[in-house]
Amino acid sequence: MTEVLGFVTGGACVWLLVRQHIWNWPVGLANNLFFFVLFLRSRLFADMGLQLVYFALGVYGWIQWRRGDAARGPLRITRTTAGEWVALAGLVPLVTWPLREVLVAARGASPFGDALTTALSLGATYLQCRKRLENWYLWIAADVLYVPIYLRRDLPLTAVLYTVFLVMCLVGLREWTREWRRAAGARDRPAA
Repeated sequence: MTEVLGFVTGGACVWLLVRQHIWNWPVGLANNLFFFVLFLRSRLFADMGLQLVYFALGVYGWIQWRRGDAARGPLRITRTTAGEWVALAGLVPLVTWPLREVLVAARGASPFGDALTTALSLGATYLQCRKRLENWYLWIAADVLYVPIYLRRDLPLTAVLYTVFLVMCLVGLREWTREWRRAAGARDRPAA
């Protein structure tokens, strides 16, 4: 039942995110709780711990999306800055390698895959909280890796969910790119 509830809330959360609907955050918080329990039972300890971080980032993202940008109003889709890319390029391996060692010591089921997908997901979540277009690229990379991990852990419904997530991420990337281009075009037009 936990896997089913995670499936439903996860699908709803990503669908709402694609549509830029603020309710993606509270639905995502419920999803974090369901997956925490599921991953604990499956001994995917990094994914389990990631749910706690997701929960905290979900609260942060919800506040960011509600509050918006004080200078410009509602939070808009923007591009990832060069500084953010440099930070992500450093932090993903910096998180992956020591976390892998911890997971090996904890006898995790998939130490490297669990650690890498955790690091990618943290980066994607940060970008999502800031409404950066490129969050979708990191989610796509993570989902491509998650599907075989979950199949190997005998979590077929979760593997299907992450396949659906992958498709939804591709749709989200397309939709957010269209919205970003539309908004950028509107800003570049001279005032009448």
